[in-house]
This record gives sequence, C-alpha cells and structure tokens, in this order.
Amino acid sequence: MIAYAPAAFFFLLCGIGVLRDRRKFSNAVLLGIGVSLLALALIAEVRRAPTLVAELTVAVIALLPTVGTVALVWFLLSNGVTMIRKEGRRPANLLSLLAGLGILALIGLLGAAVVTDSPRLGVLAATALLVVGYVSFLFVCFVGYAFLYQRHLPRGDVDFVVVLGSGLIGGDRVPPLLASRLERGRALYEKQAARGNPPVLITSGGQGPDEKLPESHAMADYLVERGFPAEHLEREDRSRTTEENLLFSKEIMEREKPDYRCVIVTNNFHAFRAALTARTTGVNGQVCGSPTARYYWPSATIREFAAVFLSHKLVNFGICGFVAACGLVAAALSPGA
Repeated sequence: MIAYAPAAFFFLLCGIGVLRDRRKFSNAVLLGIGVSLLALALIAEVRRAPTLVAELTVAVIALLPTVGTVALVWFLLSNGVTMIRKEGRRPANLLSLLAGLGILALIGLLGAAVVTDSPRLGVLAATALLVVGYVSFLFVCFVGYAFLYQRHLPRGDVDFVVVLGSGLIGGDRVPPLLASRLERGRALYEKQAARGNPPVLITSGGQGPDEKLPESHAMADYLVERGFPAEHLEREDRSRTTEENLLFSKEIMEREKPDYRCVIVTNNFHAFRAALTARTTGVNGQVCGSPTARYYWPSATIREFAAVFLSHKLVNFGICGFVAACGLVAAALSPGA
C-alpha cells in the first residue's frame, strides 16, 4: 500500500483544489501527476502476478508507446488534411497537421541518433524528447481535466446565461459553431424557465472588421427568430476577445444584480480555457460546453492548449529553456564535439 501513497497524496491535493475552485490549471497538473504515479505503482505490482500475466503485461507496455505513436501520427495527419479540405489553409487549421509532422521529425531525429551512433546527436535527440515530453504531459493533463470539467454541469438556478460569440458567416450570419452555443444556451434557459425562474441570456460579442453588425446582435436575432423571448435577452456588443466577453458581460451582470450567479456557454473545446479566463476576470460562474464537429476538435483543442501554455510562459519557457540549455551544454561537451 505504501507504493500508492504518493498517488493518493496528489489525488488529495487535486480534490482540495477542485473544492476550492474547479477553474484552475493546477488541478489538471495535480491530477496528471496522481494518475502517472498510480500507473507506476500498478506496473510495479506486475512482478507479483503469475509469470504469463506478467510477461503479457510487459509486452503490452513495451508495444503501447510504438503503437500509440503510430496511431497518433496517422490521426493528426489525416485530421490535418480534413481541416484543410473543409476549413481552408488558415494557420489555425494547420495545427494538427503540424503536430503530426513534428512528431515525425522527432522520430527522425531519434532514428538518426541511433543509426549514426553520434553522442552529440544522441544528446540533442534526448533533449528534444524531454522538452516534447514535458509539453505532451501538460497537454494530456489539459485534455483529461477539460473532459472531466465538462462532465460536471452547474447545479441550481442562475441569474444569467452568457453565450460567448465567434465569427459570423458573410459578416452577418450565425455559423454552425456559434449556433451550437446558442442552442445550448437556450436549452439551459428553458430548463430553468420551466422551474419558474427564467434567467437573462446575454449574447456577448462585438463587431469585427469584416462583420456588418456586432456578433451579439446577430446572435440575439438568431434566437428571437426561433421563438426566444426578447425581453429575456441582453446584448454585450463591445468585446473582441474571450477576456473582454467576460469582463463586459460581468459589468452588465453586476449592474443588474451585484450578487449574481451565472453559467457561461461556449463550445466544448473552449470550455476549460474559458473557465480559466472566468476565474482570472472574477466572473462568478462555471462554463458549459456545446457540441463541436469531430473533425474540428483536434486542431481547436491544440489551439486552446497553446493559449493556456503561453499564459504561463514564464514557468513553461523557463523549464523548456533550462532543459534545452542543459542539452546544448552536454552536446558541446560530448565526444566528437
């Protein structure tokens, strides 16, 4: 049982963090460390299993990284091609393709180090693997906790439902991505209205340079055209970013009810980052995700993680830079340098 104590400790820290505020990235990291330590403890238990079971388990563990990497590369590359075909060649749509190519490049570097038997190349490959491993660990923590975060929907009545905006089609029409958010917001509104206490729904989004009207107005029109009661709608039409969405919506909510409670609606890939932003902006509410097309999810999730990673750039770049610097020094001191 002592082998499981470190994992239990980090699970406890994660639980305390969740009880204090679910909208913290540290909860994701603590959960990831706890799961990793639990996996190591379980692997250590294999030696007590019957010989055949132990051998099969070791074989699976040995093959899993290879099979998993091949499957991941194939998935990212195929998804990248799908994104380009359906969404165009914008940089944001290339992320899954670039991630797949990056993994292939790392595999090529590791293979070159083995084939050439170069100490310097081996050190550089190991350094790159450590940096990628660190980033990958954080990414898995992000995805895993984001999935769990969305499973726990806000309970009880709220005073406001805030639907975050996104770009419009042709400058004035609501695209499917945004329609998904609006339908989710309307469902939350109707569920509470059926209990006799309808909240106010705030559509949040300003006017972009290529848009004919503010996103919030197009969103409100979309809802009213489908029977939503206009008297329960508010428009926040100044924001350009998620942070501004929340800050300007917060102004409306505090003005109407200082002790408000709200739920924020966005797409599922964006929910956890929106929750992190809600925490930093002081908005009193949790975030609820709406469905997103499957092909769109991988690139969008990578983009969301990159934004979170960069929001902690001092720590993350510091760790990656330290590892890289140590690797460069070791490579310079290696034989044949």
